[in-house]
Amino acid sequence: MFSVQQYSTDKNEAYSLLLKQLSALLEGETNATANLANASALLNQFLDRVNWVGFYTLEGETNQLVLGPFQGLPACVRIPLGRGVCGTSAQNQETLVVKDVHEFPGHIACDAASQSEIVVPLVKDGKLLGVLDIDSPEKARFDEIDQENLEKFCEVLLRYL
Repeated sequence: MFSVQQYSTDKNEAYSLLLKQLSALLEGETNATANLANASALLNQFLDRVNWVGFYTLEGETNQLVLGPFQGLPACVRIPLGRGVCGTSAQNQETLVVKDVHEFPGHIACDAASQSEIVVPLVKDGKLLGVLDIDSPEKARFDEIDQENLEKFCEVLLRYL
């Protein structure tokens, strides 16, 4: 049985523990859906002040992101590459930290409560697999520490996809 340990008040220390827990949680499992589901659940337990945590995976034939495992309210199912925060992050293969989603051109509002967002592309061996998407009901919820550590989180996760 897996249990989430208490996190430190120091943000970097807390993320360090999170990365260890992710590795332990995914060790030995090869099913991508199961690993994405557990990763989203772990992040949802770890992060405060968020209202949606999940993944969109690339559907190769349509060149669209398709909703994958997540925690939160029902979400948009398909997002074209280059559209919204997720589609832009995926197309450019770069992390986007959006302090106010209402100022992002073409933002796709799946949850009206979302005010800020971070999206990290999942790229393995040069190939886009999808994105990690996290929304918050607070403006400017995510900072450079979150970006750096969520990119590390995705690097660990990609070992198991």
